[in-house]
Amino acid sequence: MLKAISNFYVVTLLFCTLTVGLILSSSTTSSASTTADAAVTVGSACSMTATVDTPHNAEVPNGTNRTEIGTTTLNTICNDSGGFAIYAVGYSNNEYGNNTMINQADSNITFNTGTATSGSNSNWSMKLSQVTTGTFATTIDNSFNNYHNVPATYTKVAHRDSATDAVSANPATGTSISATYQTFISPTQASGTYQGKVKYTMVHPASEIPAQPQTATSGCINYFANTTTAEGTMGCQSISASATSATLLASNFSRTGYGFAGWSDAYDYETNPNAHFYGPQEDITFTAGQYTGANNGLALYAVWVKSAGSLQDASKVATLCGTGTGSLTTAPTDGTANLASVSALTDERDNETYAIAKLADGKCWMIENLRLEAENTRTAEKQALAQGYGASTTYGNFSGLADAESASFSSTYSANSLYYSGTQSGTASINIGTYNYPGNRMPRYNNLNTQSRASNPTSNIFSSDNTVGGMYSYGNYYTWHAAIANLTYNGYNNISTISTSLCPTGWRLPRSGDKTRITSNDDNDFWNLIVDAINGGTNPANYDSQTMPYYTDASEAGPVVAKLRNYPNNFIYSGYFRGSSAYGRGSGGDYWSFTAYDYSSSYAMDLNNSPRAYPGTANDSKYEGHSIRCTVSAST
Repeated sequence: MLKAISNFYVVTLLFCTLTVGLILSSSTTSSASTTADAAVTVGSACSMTATVDTPHNAEVPNGTNRTEIGTTTLNTICNDSGGFAIYAVGYSNNEYGNNTMINQADSNITFNTGTATSGSNSNWSMKLSQVTTGTFATTIDNSFNNYHNVPATYTKVAHRDSATDAVSANPATGTSISATYQTFISPTQASGTYQGKVKYTMVHPASEIPAQPQTATSGCINYFANTTTAEGTMGCQSISASATSATLLASNFSRTGYGFAGWSDAYDYETNPNAHFYGPQEDITFTAGQYTGANNGLALYAVWVKSAGSLQDASKVATLCGTGTGSLTTAPTDGTANLASVSALTDERDNETYAIAKLADGKCWMIENLRLEAENTRTAEKQALAQGYGASTTYGNFSGLADAESASFSSTYSANSLYYSGTQSGTASINIGTYNYPGNRMPRYNNLNTQSRASNPTSNIFSSDNTVGGMYSYGNYYTWHAAIANLTYNGYNNISTISTSLCPTGWRLPRSGDKTRITSNDDNDFWNLIVDAINGGTNPANYDSQTMPYYTDASEAGPVVAKLRNYPNNFIYSGYFRGSSAYGRGSGGDYWSFTAYDYSSSYAMDLNNSPRAYPGTANDSKYEGHSIRCTVSAST
């Protein structure tokens, strides 16, 4: 069962159905489902429901002053130590900010919000008042103790700034807040049944601000972080008037404690049943000119998934990735995947949070590229959290990652990232934090590295000189020996001998290999995902058991590559590094497996926009810098 993917809890109420001179039908009520979310160290569970106390309808004669037309009790439960807040906004006709009351027979006849008790203009208003006190009693904003205009943007109407006693208290105590509505009907107001709505949203902690719809620039795809707590910026992706498709941009946003799961065309994707979800670099189609009219660009919103716990927590992983109560659903491959297949977990080694999903093969995968980096202060305990680290003197202290930088990547000889040293065959080594010819360095991209992260990326590629970073979603690049966390092993097609990797304990690099050298599809995780699950068990037409199998014909490769990049698979064109040069960023992606091809090469999954897809059967030089995606442990 999917946990909450953000800290917003929404209740939309159909309020204030009233009739001037007519008897009204009753109103309806909907409420947010009860959801629990948890941080790595401190769990928090918050929910909000609504109960209609008196019907939101009335027969109101013309000229009546301040007639109350119903109350609803908002019941909140929240043990977040940072408190919580409730925001309200007009939502008539299911439109954010619409705070008018609309005649149900004639939508052109409306009346606005207001607090007047006499005059020529009909209006309606609201007030909130505290019902219960106790452990979770809130403080109602003073301006809302009396009747107030229905707000046109999210406005805080109640809050509790802290709940430090929540852990020891009984969460069932909760807080109840009464929402009451009143109208003034002018003598000239047309008779009929009118209806208005107010949407209430709970956010926690109290310092959080709810997401709101944004306006995209004409002729642009604009990407919005959809929160005030994210880092990074993104610019306009231009759309020509004749364009009918676009490849979306990988994300340059990061948010502490949240995984990035993709893009949505709805700011309220968590509760909006019409929300669409897209992979970070998914191809979308549209009508020519659709987004080039005045104020008619495309607004896309980052989909954030709040951490449900630790990547190293075997029990949590088993729950999410299993088949019982609370487990994620398996994502379909037809583009209809919703949030039920997605969660997020945090790597205890560096507190980076990754979105995970149960993909079509039934296994859980990280759906973001690994961003783990060297940390000179990392304790032995945290080092041991990597799969197979333990106390080995060979790689017990090996991180295989970039050391902290004090200068930009354009500096000359100071090695600020991992690099390969030695011949392409024989014993290889990874040197960290020493000096080396800069031609063998690979830049890293992470929210701590401001000098190699673009301030306003507008494309899927980086600058031509490779000195300016770009997409946070690209993650870091690792040589194969860094990926397997073993400086000495070179192996030749013997997957049973490699038990180490940079993946968190309980996770691993995917298996891979030439189909002629493994016993079944299940021995090749990439093959099992792509060929068996995504492509329905259909082998490539040009598959030959004596050669490396791959999809190369456009009619075969196009749909396969598209599905790999679609939500929630999210395999992106992060490219790869050879020496100091980047290749394929924005047009291809390379992902390491733990299966060696020979002493100098290892198997990887490659995909590109040719289109072409190698389902874990390409063999690449071990000294190249590839991306890493971790999957569930070998026991699964």
